[in-house]
Amino acid sequence: MRITALETLHCDAGWRNFSFLKLITDDGRIGWSEYQEGFGSPGVTAAIEGLSHLVLDQDPRHNEKIYWDLYAATRPASSGVAAQAVGAIENALLDLKAKLYGVPCYALFGGALRERIRVYWSHCGTYRVNWADVHDCPPIASLHDVEAMGREVRERGFTALKTNMFRFDRSPAGWAPGFNRPGDYHELNVERALIDDVVAELEAFRNGAGPDIDILLDLNFNCRTEGYIQLAQALAPLGLFWIEIDSYNPAALALVRSRSRTPISSGETLFGLREFRPYFEQQSMDVAIIDAVWNGVWQSLKIAAAAEALEVNIAPHNFYGHLSTMMNAHFVAAVPNLRIMELDIDQVPWRDDLFTCVPQFEDGHLVLPDTPGWGCDPVEAAIAAHPPRKTGGGTMIMRR
Repeated sequence: MRITALETLHCDAGWRNFSFLKLITDDGRIGWSEYQEGFGSPGVTAAIEGLSHLVLDQDPRHNEKIYWDLYAATRPASSGVAAQAVGAIENALLDLKAKLYGVPCYALFGGALRERIRVYWSHCGTYRVNWADVHDCPPIASLHDVEAMGREVRERGFTALKTNMFRFDRSPAGWAPGFNRPGDYHELNVERALIDDVVAELEAFRNGAGPDIDILLDLNFNCRTEGYIQLAQALAPLGLFWIEIDSYNPAALALVRSRSRTPISSGETLFGLREFRPYFEQQSMDVAIIDAVWNGVWQSLKIAAAAEALEVNIAPHNFYGHLSTMMNAHFVAAVPNLRIMELDIDQVPWRDDLFTCVPQFEDGHLVLPDTPGWGCDPVEAAIAAHPPRKTGGGTMIMRR
Protein backbone atom coordinates (compact mmCIF):
# COMPACT_ATOMS: atom_id res chain seq x y z
CA MET A 1 0.00 0.00 0.00
CA ARG A 2 1.35 3.40 -1.00
CA ILE A 3 0.20 7.01 -0.75
CA THR A 4 -0.47 8.33 -4.23
CA ALA A 5 -2.07 11.75 -3.63
CA LEU A 6 -2.51 14.55 -1.10
CA GLU A 7 -5.35 17.01 -1.54
CA THR A 8 -6.22 20.10 0.48
CA LEU A 9 -9.74 21.50 0.58
CA HIS A 10 -10.99 24.76 2.08
CA CYS A 11 -14.35 26.35 2.80
CA ASP A 12 -15.89 29.41 4.42
CA ALA A 13 -16.12 29.26 8.22
CA GLY A 14 -17.23 32.82 8.99
CA TRP A 15 -14.29 34.91 10.19
CA ARG A 16 -11.86 32.27 8.88
CA ASN A 17 -11.79 29.15 6.70
CA PHE A 18 -11.91 25.46 7.52
CA SER A 19 -9.08 23.48 5.90
CA PHE A 20 -8.75 19.74 5.37
CA LEU A 21 -6.07 17.35 4.18
CA LYS A 22 -7.04 14.20 2.28
CA LEU A 23 -4.55 11.36 1.79
CA ILE A 24 -5.31 8.77 -0.92
CA THR A 25 -3.63 5.39 -1.40
CA ASP A 26 -3.11 3.29 -4.49
CA ASP A 27 -6.02 1.03 -3.49
CA GLY A 28 -8.41 3.95 -2.98
CA ARG A 29 -8.29 4.25 0.81
CA ILE A 30 -8.64 7.75 2.28
CA GLY A 31 -7.40 9.41 5.45
CA TRP A 32 -8.54 12.84 6.61
CA SER A 33 -7.34 15.53 8.96
CA GLU A 34 -8.34 19.10 9.71
CA TYR A 35 -5.89 21.97 10.02
CA GLN A 36 -6.12 25.73 10.37
CA GLU A 37 -4.44 28.66 8.65
CA GLY A 38 -6.58 31.36 10.27
CA PHE A 39 -4.95 31.31 13.72
CA GLY A 40 -1.74 33.20 13.01
CA SER A 41 -0.55 30.50 10.61
CA PRO A 42 -0.68 31.66 6.98
CA GLY A 43 1.06 29.25 4.66
CA VAL A 44 0.30 25.81 6.14
CA THR A 45 -1.16 24.68 2.82
CA ALA A 46 2.00 25.75 1.00
CA ALA A 47 4.11 23.90 3.57
CA ILE A 48 2.08 20.74 3.03
CA GLU A 49 2.68 21.11 -0.69
CA GLY A 50 6.39 21.61 -0.10
CA LEU A 51 6.62 18.44 2.00
CA SER A 52 4.38 16.26 -0.16
CA HIS A 53 7.26 14.65 -2.06
CA LEU A 54 8.41 13.07 1.21
CA VAL A 55 4.98 11.50 1.74
CA LEU A 56 4.07 10.26 -1.72
CA ASP A 57 4.87 6.59 -2.33
CA GLN A 58 5.26 5.93 1.41
CA ASP A 59 3.40 3.18 3.30
CA PRO A 60 0.76 5.09 5.34
CA ARG A 61 0.95 2.56 8.16
CA HIS A 62 4.44 3.79 9.04
CA ASN A 63 3.29 7.06 10.60
CA GLU A 64 6.23 7.37 13.00
CA LYS A 65 8.79 6.88 10.23
CA ILE A 66 7.03 9.44 8.04
CA TYR A 67 6.91 11.91 10.94
CA TRP A 68 10.66 11.65 11.49
CA ASP A 69 11.35 11.95 7.76
CA LEU A 70 9.34 15.18 7.78
CA TYR A 71 10.87 16.42 11.01
CA ALA A 72 14.39 15.87 9.72
CA ALA A 73 13.55 17.76 6.54
CA THR A 74 12.30 20.75 8.57
CA ARG A 75 14.70 20.55 11.53
CA PRO A 76 16.26 24.03 10.96
CA ALA A 77 12.76 25.57 11.34
CA SER A 78 10.94 22.74 13.04
CA SER A 79 8.11 24.66 14.70
CA GLY A 80 5.54 27.12 13.38
CA VAL A 81 3.97 26.57 9.99
CA ALA A 82 6.28 23.66 9.12
CA ALA A 83 5.27 21.79 12.27
CA GLN A 84 1.59 22.38 11.54
CA ALA A 85 2.00 20.90 8.07
CA VAL A 86 3.66 17.83 9.58
CA GLY A 87 0.88 17.59 12.17
CA ALA A 88 -1.80 17.68 9.48
CA ILE A 89 -0.05 14.88 7.61
CA GLU A 90 0.40 12.80 10.76
CA ASN A 91 -3.27 13.13 11.70
CA ALA A 92 -4.44 12.05 8.24
CA LEU A 93 -2.09 9.04 8.42
CA LEU A 94 -3.63 8.01 11.75
CA ASP A 95 -7.15 8.18 10.31
CA LEU A 96 -6.12 6.10 7.31
CA LYS A 97 -4.29 3.55 9.46
CA ALA A 98 -7.18 3.07 11.88
CA LYS A 99 -9.66 2.68 9.02
CA LEU A 100 -7.39 0.02 7.49
CA TYR A 101 -7.54 -1.96 10.73
CA GLY A 102 -11.25 -1.24 11.21
CA VAL A 103 -10.81 0.39 14.63
CA PRO A 104 -11.31 3.88 16.10
CA CYS A 105 -8.10 5.89 16.31
CA TYR A 106 -8.02 5.70 20.10
CA ALA A 107 -7.49 1.94 19.74
CA LEU A 108 -4.11 2.76 18.19
CA PHE A 109 -3.27 4.76 21.33
CA GLY A 110 -3.90 1.92 23.79
CA GLY A 111 -7.67 2.20 24.00
CA ALA A 112 -10.08 4.63 25.60
CA LEU A 113 -9.90 5.35 29.32
CA ARG A 114 -13.29 7.07 29.18
CA GLU A 115 -16.38 6.98 26.99
CA ARG A 116 -17.61 10.48 27.89
CA ILE A 117 -15.49 13.63 27.87
CA ARG A 118 -16.44 16.75 29.79
CA VAL A 119 -16.44 19.81 27.53
CA TYR A 120 -16.65 23.56 27.98
CA TRP A 121 -18.32 26.10 25.68
CA SER A 122 -15.37 28.04 24.32
CA HIS A 123 -15.31 31.64 23.05
CA CYS A 124 -18.55 32.05 24.94
CA GLY A 125 -19.82 35.47 23.95
CA THR A 126 -16.63 36.25 22.04
CA TYR A 127 -18.04 35.41 18.63
CA ARG A 128 -21.26 37.28 19.49
CA VAL A 129 -19.30 40.41 20.41
CA ASN A 130 -17.02 40.29 17.38
CA TRP A 131 -18.68 38.28 14.59
CA ALA A 132 -22.36 37.78 15.40
CA ASP A 133 -23.38 38.48 11.80
CA VAL A 134 -21.26 35.76 10.19
CA HIS A 135 -22.09 33.19 12.86
CA ASP A 136 -25.85 33.81 12.75
CA CYS A 137 -25.92 34.56 16.49
CA PRO A 138 -27.64 37.25 18.51
CA PRO A 139 -25.09 40.02 19.21
CA ILE A 140 -23.83 40.92 22.66
CA ALA A 141 -24.35 44.63 23.16
CA SER A 142 -24.48 44.93 26.95
CA LEU A 143 -23.79 43.19 30.24
CA HIS A 144 -27.42 42.07 30.21
CA ASP A 145 -26.65 40.12 27.04
CA VAL A 146 -23.64 38.54 28.77
CA GLU A 147 -25.87 37.48 31.64
CA ALA A 148 -28.38 36.02 29.18
CA MET A 149 -25.63 34.02 27.53
CA GLY A 150 -24.64 32.57 30.87
CA ARG A 151 -28.22 31.36 31.29
CA GLU A 152 -28.12 29.88 27.78
CA VAL A 153 -25.03 27.84 28.64
CA ARG A 154 -26.76 26.38 31.68
CA GLU A 155 -30.06 25.75 29.92
CA ARG A 156 -28.33 23.92 27.05
CA GLY A 157 -26.76 21.48 29.48
CA PHE A 158 -23.14 22.60 29.54
CA THR A 159 -21.29 22.64 32.84
CA ALA A 160 -18.50 25.08 31.97
CA LEU A 161 -17.79 28.06 29.72
CA LYS A 162 -14.70 29.95 28.64
CA THR A 163 -14.69 33.55 27.53
CA ASN A 164 -12.25 36.31 26.58
CA MET A 165 -11.87 39.92 27.66
CA PHE A 166 -14.64 42.36 26.65
CA ARG A 167 -14.63 46.15 26.90
CA PHE A 168 -17.77 48.11 27.76
CA ASP A 169 -16.34 51.61 28.16
CA ARG A 170 -17.11 52.15 24.46
CA SER A 171 -19.08 50.03 21.99
CA PRO A 172 -18.92 46.43 23.31
CA ALA A 173 -15.94 44.72 21.75
CA GLY A 174 -13.42 42.01 22.42
CA TRP A 175 -10.10 43.21 23.85
CA ALA A 176 -7.22 41.54 21.99
CA PRO A 177 -4.22 43.84 21.49
CA GLY A 178 -1.92 40.82 21.39
CA PHE A 179 -3.56 39.79 18.12
CA ASN A 180 -3.36 43.26 16.53
CA ARG A 181 -7.11 43.79 16.79
CA PRO A 182 -7.94 47.18 15.19
CA GLY A 183 -8.38 49.90 17.78
CA ASP A 184 -6.32 48.11 20.42
CA TYR A 185 -2.80 48.95 21.50
CA HIS A 186 0.58 47.30 21.19
CA GLU A 187 1.72 48.31 24.67
CA LEU A 188 -0.33 45.45 26.22
CA ASN A 189 -0.75 47.44 29.42
CA VAL A 190 -3.49 46.58 31.88
CA GLU A 191 -5.24 49.67 33.21
CA ARG A 192 -7.88 49.94 35.93
CA ALA A 193 -10.69 50.44 33.42
CA LEU A 194 -9.85 47.15 31.71
CA ILE A 195 -9.82 45.29 35.03
CA ASP A 196 -13.18 46.80 35.95
CA ASP A 197 -14.68 45.75 32.59
CA VAL A 198 -13.40 42.18 32.86
CA VAL A 199 -14.63 41.81 36.45
CA ALA A 200 -18.06 43.14 35.40
CA GLU A 201 -18.15 40.75 32.44
CA LEU A 202 -17.36 37.69 34.56
CA GLU A 203 -19.82 38.71 37.26
CA ALA A 204 -22.51 38.96 34.57
CA PHE A 205 -21.66 35.47 33.32
CA ARG A 206 -21.87 34.20 36.91
CA ASN A 207 -25.22 35.89 37.50
CA GLY A 208 -26.64 34.23 34.41
CA ALA A 209 -24.98 30.83 34.62
CA GLY A 210 -25.54 30.36 38.33
CA PRO A 211 -23.17 29.01 40.99
CA ASP A 212 -22.63 25.53 39.54
CA ILE A 213 -21.21 26.42 36.11
CA ASP A 214 -17.43 26.62 35.93
CA ILE A 215 -16.08 29.80 34.30
CA LEU A 216 -12.73 29.94 32.51
CA LEU A 217 -11.00 33.07 31.19
CA ASP A 218 -8.56 33.18 28.27
CA LEU A 219 -6.16 36.14 28.31
CA ASN A 220 -4.17 34.91 25.28
CA PHE A 221 -1.14 37.13 24.47
CA ASN A 222 -2.97 40.30 25.51
CA CYS A 223 -0.86 41.38 28.49
CA ARG A 224 2.68 41.34 29.73
CA THR A 225 3.77 39.64 32.94
CA GLU A 226 2.88 42.64 35.11
CA GLY A 227 -0.62 42.78 33.64
CA TYR A 228 -1.25 39.06 34.00
CA ILE A 229 -0.39 39.32 37.68
CA GLN A 230 -2.69 42.33 38.12
CA LEU A 231 -5.59 40.52 36.48
CA ALA A 232 -4.98 37.25 38.34
CA GLN A 233 -5.01 39.05 41.68
CA ALA A 234 -8.09 41.12 40.82
CA LEU A 235 -10.01 38.05 39.65
CA ALA A 236 -9.07 35.81 42.57
CA PRO A 237 -12.35 36.37 44.50
CA LEU A 238 -14.38 35.13 41.50
CA GLY A 239 -13.26 31.52 41.89
CA LEU A 240 -12.49 30.88 38.23
CA PHE A 241 -11.78 27.34 36.98
CA TRP A 242 -8.60 28.62 35.34
CA ILE A 243 -6.96 31.65 33.77
CA GLU A 244 -5.38 30.83 30.41
CA ILE A 245 -2.24 32.71 29.40
CA ASP A 246 0.04 32.58 26.38
CA SER A 247 3.66 33.39 27.17
CA TYR A 248 6.92 32.44 25.49
CA ASN A 249 8.80 32.94 28.78
CA PRO A 250 8.40 29.93 31.10
CA ALA A 251 10.01 31.75 34.02
CA ALA A 252 7.65 34.70 33.66
CA LEU A 253 4.67 32.36 33.51
CA ALA A 254 5.91 30.55 36.61
CA LEU A 255 6.03 33.93 38.36
CA VAL A 256 2.42 34.61 37.40
CA ARG A 257 1.39 31.20 38.66
CA SER A 258 3.16 31.81 41.99
CA ARG A 259 1.18 35.07 42.43
CA SER A 260 -2.19 33.62 41.40
CA ARG A 261 -4.79 31.90 43.56
CA THR A 262 -6.46 30.68 40.36
CA PRO A 263 -5.02 27.73 38.37
CA ILE A 264 -3.02 28.75 35.29
CA SER A 265 -3.28 26.98 31.94
CA SER A 266 -1.00 27.56 28.97
CA GLY A 267 0.76 25.98 26.02
CA GLU A 268 -1.63 26.13 23.08
CA THR A 269 0.99 27.78 20.86
CA LEU A 270 3.85 25.44 21.77
CA PHE A 271 5.27 22.79 19.45
CA GLY A 272 6.59 19.43 20.50
CA LEU A 273 7.90 18.11 23.76
CA ARG A 274 11.06 20.21 23.45
CA GLU A 275 9.07 23.44 23.68
CA PHE A 276 6.88 22.16 26.53
CA ARG A 277 9.85 20.86 28.52
CA PRO A 278 11.06 24.17 30.09
CA TYR A 279 7.48 24.99 31.16
CA PHE A 280 7.23 21.61 32.88
CA GLU A 281 10.67 22.00 34.46
CA GLN A 282 9.81 25.43 35.86
CA GLN A 283 6.30 24.35 36.93
CA SER A 284 4.84 27.18 34.90
CA MET A 285 1.33 25.79 34.48
CA ASP A 286 -1.33 23.79 36.27
CA VAL A 287 -2.85 22.61 32.98
CA ALA A 288 -0.93 22.14 29.73
CA ILE A 289 -2.98 23.13 26.69
CA ILE A 290 -1.92 20.92 23.77
CA ASP A 291 -2.93 21.68 20.19
CA ALA A 292 -3.13 18.25 18.57
CA VAL A 293 -4.14 19.85 15.26
CA TRP A 294 -0.80 21.66 15.22
CA ASN A 295 1.37 18.96 16.78
CA GLY A 296 -0.25 15.81 15.46
CA VAL A 297 -2.09 13.48 17.83
CA TRP A 298 0.71 10.90 17.98
CA GLN A 299 3.20 13.56 19.09
CA SER A 300 0.61 15.12 21.43
CA LEU A 301 0.34 11.80 23.27
CA LYS A 302 4.06 12.08 24.04
CA ILE A 303 3.59 15.58 25.47
CA ALA A 304 0.64 14.37 27.56
CA ALA A 305 2.71 11.46 28.90
CA ALA A 306 5.49 13.83 29.98
CA ALA A 307 2.93 16.06 31.67
CA GLU A 308 1.44 13.09 33.52
CA ALA A 309 4.86 12.05 34.80
CA LEU A 310 5.18 15.53 36.32
CA GLU A 311 1.64 15.57 37.81
CA VAL A 312 0.35 18.11 35.28
CA ASN A 313 -3.10 17.84 33.74
CA ILE A 314 -3.70 18.49 30.04
CA ALA A 315 -6.50 19.92 27.94
CA PRO A 316 -6.81 20.07 24.15
CA HIS A 317 -6.85 23.29 22.18
CA ASN A 318 -9.88 22.82 19.96
CA PHE A 319 -11.82 25.63 18.32
CA TYR A 320 -12.06 24.34 14.78
CA GLY A 321 -14.59 22.08 13.02
CA HIS A 322 -16.18 18.75 13.91
CA LEU A 323 -13.30 16.70 12.48
CA SER A 324 -10.90 18.50 14.80
CA THR A 325 -13.28 17.86 17.70
CA MET A 326 -13.24 14.14 16.96
CA MET A 327 -9.46 14.10 16.53
CA ASN A 328 -9.12 15.69 19.96
CA ALA A 329 -11.73 13.40 21.50
CA HIS A 330 -9.74 10.33 20.42
CA PHE A 331 -6.57 11.97 21.77
CA VAL A 332 -7.87 12.82 25.22
CA ALA A 333 -9.88 9.62 25.58
CA ALA A 334 -6.57 7.76 25.72
CA VAL A 335 -4.72 9.88 28.33
CA PRO A 336 -5.13 9.61 32.11
CA ASN A 337 -4.49 13.28 32.95
CA LEU A 338 -7.35 15.02 31.11
CA ARG A 339 -8.80 18.09 32.83
CA ILE A 340 -11.53 19.18 30.38
CA MET A 341 -12.00 19.60 26.61
CA GLU A 342 -12.53 22.78 24.62
CA LEU A 343 -15.38 23.07 22.12
CA ASP A 344 -16.83 25.89 20.02
CA ILE A 345 -20.62 26.00 19.91
CA ASP A 346 -21.30 29.26 18.04
CA GLN A 347 -20.31 28.67 14.42
CA VAL A 348 -21.49 29.23 10.87
CA PRO A 349 -24.95 27.67 10.26
CA TRP A 350 -23.62 25.20 7.70
CA ARG A 351 -20.92 23.65 9.92
CA ASP A 352 -22.94 20.47 10.55
CA ASP A 353 -23.40 20.00 6.80
CA LEU A 354 -19.64 19.81 6.26
CA PHE A 355 -19.12 16.54 8.13
CA THR A 356 -20.47 13.00 8.24
CA CYS A 357 -20.59 13.15 12.05
CA VAL A 358 -21.95 15.75 14.46
CA PRO A 359 -20.74 15.45 18.08
CA GLN A 360 -23.29 14.03 20.49
CA PHE A 361 -23.58 15.33 24.06
CA GLU A 362 -25.01 14.08 27.35
CA ASP A 363 -25.03 16.28 30.45
CA GLY A 364 -22.23 18.51 29.22
CA HIS A 365 -20.10 15.58 28.04
CA LEU A 366 -19.15 14.51 24.52
CA VAL A 367 -20.03 10.87 23.85
CA LEU A 368 -17.06 9.07 22.30
CA PRO A 369 -17.91 7.28 19.02
CA ASP A 370 -16.62 3.80 18.15
CA THR A 371 -16.53 4.12 14.35
CA PRO A 372 -13.24 3.44 12.52
CA GLY A 373 -10.70 6.23 12.16
CA TRP A 374 -11.66 9.59 13.56
CA GLY A 375 -15.27 8.68 12.79
CA CYS A 376 -15.88 12.00 11.05
CA ASP A 377 -15.14 12.61 7.38
CA PRO A 378 -15.57 15.95 5.58
CA VAL A 379 -18.35 16.07 2.97
CA GLU A 380 -16.70 17.32 -0.19
CA ALA A 381 -19.89 18.49 -1.89
CA ALA A 382 -20.78 20.63 1.14
CA ILE A 383 -17.26 22.08 1.23
CA ALA A 384 -17.54 23.02 -2.44
CA ALA A 385 -20.89 24.71 -1.75
CA HIS A 386 -19.21 27.21 0.61
CA PRO A 387 -16.12 28.57 -1.17
CA PRO A 388 -13.30 29.80 1.05
CA ARG A 389 -12.79 33.43 1.93
CA LYS A 390 -9.79 35.22 0.49
CA THR A 391 -7.75 34.50 3.61
CA GLY A 392 -7.65 30.81 2.70
CA GLY A 393 -6.89 28.82 -0.41
CA GLY A 394 -8.68 26.88 -3.08
CA THR A 395 -8.28 23.17 -3.73
CA MET A 396 -4.73 21.95 -4.22
CA ILE A 397 -3.72 18.46 -5.35
CA MET A 398 -0.24 16.92 -5.18
CA ARG A 399 0.13 13.60 -6.99
CA ARG A 400 2.86 11.08 -7.53
